[in-house]
Amino acid sequence: MTVRNLRGATLGLLASTVLAAPAVAQTGVNDTPPPPKTQTARDGVAPDTQEIVVTAQKREENLSKVPISIQAIGSRRLDQLNISNFEQYTKQLPSVSFQTAQPGLTVVYMRGVATGGDGNHSGSLPSVGTYLDEQPVTTIGGTLDVHIYDIARIESLAGPQGTLYGASSEAGTIRIITNKPELGITSGRIDSEINTVDHGGIGGKLEGVINLPIADRIAFRGVGFYQRDAGYIDNVAGTRSYLGPAIRDPESGDITGFGPGITVNNANLVKKNFNDTDTYGGRAALKIDLDDNWTVTPTVLYQHLRSNGNFSYDPKLGDLKIDRFFPEVRKDKFIQAALTVQGKIGNFDLTYAGAYLDRRTYTTSDYTDYSDAYDQLYSSYGGLANYFYYQDSAGNTIDPRQRIVGTDHFRSPGLSDHGARPRPVGQRSSGYTVVDAAKARRPRLCAVRRSHLRLHAETDADRGRTAVQI
Repeated sequence: MTVRNLRGATLGLLASTVLAAPAVAQTGVNDTPPPPKTQTARDGVAPDTQEIVVTAQKREENLSKVPISIQAIGSRRLDQLNISNFEQYTKQLPSVSFQTAQPGLTVVYMRGVATGGDGNHSGSLPSVGTYLDEQPVTTIGGTLDVHIYDIARIESLAGPQGTLYGASSEAGTIRIITNKPELGITSGRIDSEINTVDHGGIGGKLEGVINLPIADRIAFRGVGFYQRDAGYIDNVAGTRSYLGPAIRDPESGDITGFGPGITVNNANLVKKNFNDTDTYGGRAALKIDLDDNWTVTPTVLYQHLRSNGNFSYDPKLGDLKIDRFFPEVRKDKFIQAALTVQGKIGNFDLTYAGAYLDRRTYTTSDYTDYSDAYDQLYSSYGGLANYFYYQDSAGNTIDPRQRIVGTDHFRSPGLSDHGARPRPVGQRSSGYTVVDAAKARRPRLCAVRRSHLRLHAETDADRGRTAVQI
């Protein structure tokens, strides 16, 4: 945590200078502090005065003239707030709330309306729809966390929106609108950032976009990004001991005690800041003007997310500490191919939008805490291993710990394959037993605070300018 926000450090030095100056009475000078709007502008967070044009009603309209409940965050505001993911932009939308356990596992709500789903992929459809440009990307139990870069705006439409947006929009719809290729303009932009997390590691990101004219009526726009979110949870050393085989009285057959059980540790998994996340991908789009009235825009988006560790902590072990006994990882990758055709026939504007989405996820979770609870619950039978006969062919007790492996495969238009199953070490299992949650150790989720150092470079060859900003 030796790196801190550069802007904050500069303001701190200025404040010290002002406090050190002697107080001198002045005549004829207006000592009234400037209004909040002026102060905000001086702090480098000037209000967004650009006109925001939205397409919530399937046509371009000024935000102030749309006769529905809508909130929009423009491109300039997204840059000012350094927004790059779902959690960051939803905090700017008052009508939106969400529930999340880790990146890629998020259930979103609007206006307090829920369908009863708790994030289980075999549950009900979401009540909030998510759109990328004109294509739906709504999935069960995990809202698509599109990396936010080179985005024209984000629209939040309070529901119900079923008439225009179909299923899963009863409570509302969130739309992410990307910047489209521009004809006759050569421009580019690069952004980089290094950040630290309080009580955690060092992260950062590198992003870039380029717009190139290919012909008079054809333009290309490409976006690439890589982001690393540093970890802040420590996986500390721990041990687990389980009951051994039951010792029975030879005459009565009653259990008189238990033999030596299995004791395990997580020495090979001890690590500081082990819950880091890597996200990378890119987007490519073409704009083809067939004539003065018809435009074709094909787009391809790919994104890959890998999240390690666990995003909760155990207060009994200390602040931001936990002990996990199996590697935990989540992989979430998707590709979307889309085609938009816009044109005019007489006095009618015609828009066709088609897309194909393929999303695959893979998750492994440590189930050791619940194995501990089962071992105590069935202690009168010799613990978990003896109750469920966790034994090898020689009759020796095997490790009763479990882990969950879950996979999902979402494909448009709405097809999905999913599965999740617990696995004890050394043995396959076809099911599991539900126990009282109070008997299991329940980790706590926690939030983090980040400090940023950001570098921005932009060039516009046709306008003859280059800018670098820190």
